[in-house]
Amino acid sequence: MQRTDFSFYLPEDLIAQYPTESRTASRLLYVNQLRNLQFIDFPNLLTPKDLLVFNDTKVIPARLFGNKASGGKVEILVERILSDNKALVQIRASKAPKPDSKLYLEPDVEVTVLQRVGNFFELQFNDPIYATLERIGHIPLPPYIKRVDIKSDINRYQTVYAQQQGAVAAPTAGLHFDQAMLDNIEAMGVKTTFITLHVGAGTFTPMRVNDISQHVMHSEYLEVSPHVCELVMETRNNGGRVIAIGTTSVRALETASSSGTIEPYTGETSLFITPGYKFNSVDALLTNFHLPESTLLMLVCAFAGHSKTLNAYQYAVEQKYRFFSYGDAMFID
Repeated sequence: MQRTDFSFYLPEDLIAQYPTESRTASRLLYVNQLRNLQFIDFPNLLTPKDLLVFNDTKVIPARLFGNKASGGKVEILVERILSDNKALVQIRASKAPKPDSKLYLEPDVEVTVLQRVGNFFELQFNDPIYATLERIGHIPLPPYIKRVDIKSDINRYQTVYAQQQGAVAAPTAGLHFDQAMLDNIEAMGVKTTFITLHVGAGTFTPMRVNDISQHVMHSEYLEVSPHVCELVMETRNNGGRVIAIGTTSVRALETASSSGTIEPYTGETSLFITPGYKFNSVDALLTNFHLPESTLLMLVCAFAGHSKTLNAYQYAVEQKYRFFSYGDAMFID
């Protein structure tokens, strides 16, 4: 298939620039029926036999601003923390910095460019990285949000159940849940569990090849525990549905199920799910609306069907749903 097979028209004013007033105030498109719901209706689509799989990764304040020794401005986006003082980053500058050069983020924060690694740079910080990010880092809002980050983003660009530090982008399907809804779902008898997949900035990288089979997928770190595997198998054996909350949960579960049966997994994944893929562990999907020609949209098309997905997207545009990270959600079962 071609990248352009996943195009759709999206008016710019439908790209959500801010979250809704409350987490559950977003809309929900029930794709199988093309039915307009509110997200607060989501528990009504569940049964006690179901299992919800959430991604408990935590977004770090990964965007930094500073200058080169020459005075030129630099913007740094941490992609992955390699050790207490080293990180793999993206750098935006008028000219790429050279190895052994210094970058100055604050009067007392100096970083050294160690080497270039493909499209990334390896940096060494003079202080522990997590402490530095907490002190001077900014929430790394996606490139389609055309504004600077504000104080409320610290809370709203983070799920209420985030635990494991390491993501530079939020698992956005989870942003719609507040604690009251999670408590309500638990009271219904619906089981919940958590995988960890640290979303990288590569999730926003445009595909540069036309033939999607030639695309090289970015790699992300994930963990699927033995407990998750047990719950997935138990749920399916009992006739329940394994419902992935977001595409990151899909990629984690399907990576752990690459043998056909889900098994504990810790490590990297570069799994690229496209139409024709056979799903081994996921029965239903809650997700936000994704960018045209993106790998995430291709995953949704693989799960729901190409025509069905793009028809739903066209309907969502007509109904003026809000798109992308701070936008509305869709449910496919």
